[in-house]
Formats: sequence, C-alpha cells, structure tokens
Amino acid sequence: MKTIKLNKLYIAKPIFAMLFALSFTFMSCDSNDDNDVTNTPPTAMEFNSIREIALDNATQNFQIVAANGTTTLNSANGVEIDINASCLTLNGNPVNGLIDIKYIEIFDGGDMLVTNKTTMGKLPNGDMAMIITGGAFYINATQNGQQLVLNCGMNLRIPANLTAPDPDMILWDGTINAAGDLVWEEQGQDATGRDNLFLEGPAGNPTYYAFFNSFGWTNVDKFYDFSGPKTQILASVPAGYNYDNSAVYLHYDGEGNALAKLDTYSATTKLFSEHYGQIPVGLPCHIIFASEDNGQWRYAIKSVTISDNAVYNFTLSETVVGSEAQLIAAINALP
Repeated sequence: MKTIKLNKLYIAKPIFAMLFALSFTFMSCDSNDDNDVTNTPPTAMEFNSIREIALDNATQNFQIVAANGTTTLNSANGVEIDINASCLTLNGNPVNGLIDIKYIEIFDGGDMLVTNKTTMGKLPNGDMAMIITGGAFYINATQNGQQLVLNCGMNLRIPANLTAPDPDMILWDGTINAAGDLVWEEQGQDATGRDNLFLEGPAGNPTYYAFFNSFGWTNVDKFYDFSGPKTQILASVPAGYNYDNSAVYLHYDGEGNALAKLDTYSATTKLFSEHYGQIPVGLPCHIIFASEDNGQWRYAIKSVTISDNAVYNFTLSETVVGSEAQLIAAINALP
C-alpha cells in the first residue's frame, strides 16, 4: 500500500484577523436606508461564479497509479482515503497509468456557506430538515478527463474530533437538485444489512470509519433533535436580489456544525422561505444573507431568536462587502 500526502501550504490566520472579520460583519456600512445606498445586484452567473471559486479553493487534487493497487491518500485535515485502483474501470475496461482523484472535505459552516453545500436532509415524507454533520466529502476519479467507475468499496477514516464524536451519526448520499442545492438522503444499510459507518477508538481520539461504493457526495450526519414546537420562517432581501443571485442561510447557535438554507423564493411576495415548518421556535440563531459584489462577497448576519411565523428583513445598508476568507471567518466565529 502506498501513502500519498497532499503537498499544499496552509497559512494560519492571525487571531486578530478573525476578530476583525467578525466585528466588521455586524457593522452597518451605512446608517441610512436602502434608498440612500446605490448598488447593482449581480447576475446569476456572477453569483454562481463566486461559489465555484470557493468550491475550487476547497478542492484537493491527488494522483494515484493503477499498478499500485490500494493507495491511501491523506487530506489536509487528516482524513485517510483508501482507494483500490484495480477496481476502477473506463468503459468497462481496467485502467492503467495515472489516475486523477478530486477530493473535497467540508467540516464547518463558513465553508458550507461559500460553497453552498448546506446540511439539509430529506425526511421520509420528502420535507427537508436540519442535519448535524461530522463532515461532508466529495470524491471522484478520472483519467484524461474521462469519468471512471468504481467497482468495489472504498473507505474513509475521519478524525471524529474534527467535529464532535457522536455514535448516532450515519452515512448520507448527496445529490445536486435542479436549483443547484445539495440534498442529503440517508444511505441506510448495505445489501448484507450492515451499517456503513462506525465510531471506534479511544474516548479522547475516536475515528469514524466510513465505507461506500460510489463516487460523489457523502456525509456523516444525523437529524437535529428538537422536541418542541417548530415553525416556518420567511426573509426579505434588498431590492433586485432573489434566489438566482443571492441566498439566505440559518445557523443554529450552539448546535454543532450545521447550516440550514431557506430554499424557496416567491417572485410574487419577494420572500425567501423555509417552507417545511421545521425551524425550532425559541431557538437562538443567526440568519445570513449572502450575495456577490464585483468578485467579493456581499453579506449580512443577524442575531435572532426564532418566533412563530416570523419574517426577517435585510436591507442593503446592513450589508458589508468582504473576501471569501472574511466571510468564512465571520461564520465560523458564530456561537
């Protein structure tokens, strides 16, 4: 077995930079209302482009050699990925030579937001609800740009302390829907009735062992558990912004690594909606508006306590413009 480590430079951000980003987020860039602020909303293409840049920034690229058989890849955050190259085929034929592996790992709310890879799981009735993540992962293999097929299992060993060790976590499969959002569905047991995720190891340093048989998005998750009343919420955004060129997200304070999304928009009411009625009443949250502005992020973050059928309003004067790193730092610094 051969082990490959990613050769990539990671620079620690100074603490004062994060604090500045957080304080900057909650400042208003103008004390007047939107009528006094001039701004041209981005196109859908411009908003999608800044998300694609964020996803590219989160991507780790590896190469493995088919003749080496099973290779272990080590990610930037210490995840170990075992891939058996002898199980890869192209048009039904075994692969020889170099194989390109594309890998993405997402653990925190900031990266979820800028890449638009939120933690929304599908309930048995088709509704969407918040799930708490132990990490989301994308893995794919190509050769000379051609898609390869995985014909046997691969596995990940994920340090559970990257999030929070939880024996109730299960595996989820992710698909991109027509709106471009990532939707998670429970993977369930394999054909032999076995679970595909285990938490093992010493109490102070356990590991998730994940086993799966296909490329694409996979998540270690569980549904957020809340037994009290729930509600639907709405959000209004500045004029000229809609689902195509902006987004509204919801961070549950103190509830681990998760980020919900208000995933519908009415052109009639001009309101974003969490239309499933799955938001816990009385829960302290931060609601986030995000868009693009000349290659930067335009965003605003509000501290709220969820009330029944609430409508939360964003004005342009409440927004700030900052870099991807500033927005990520601001979201990750939320309680």
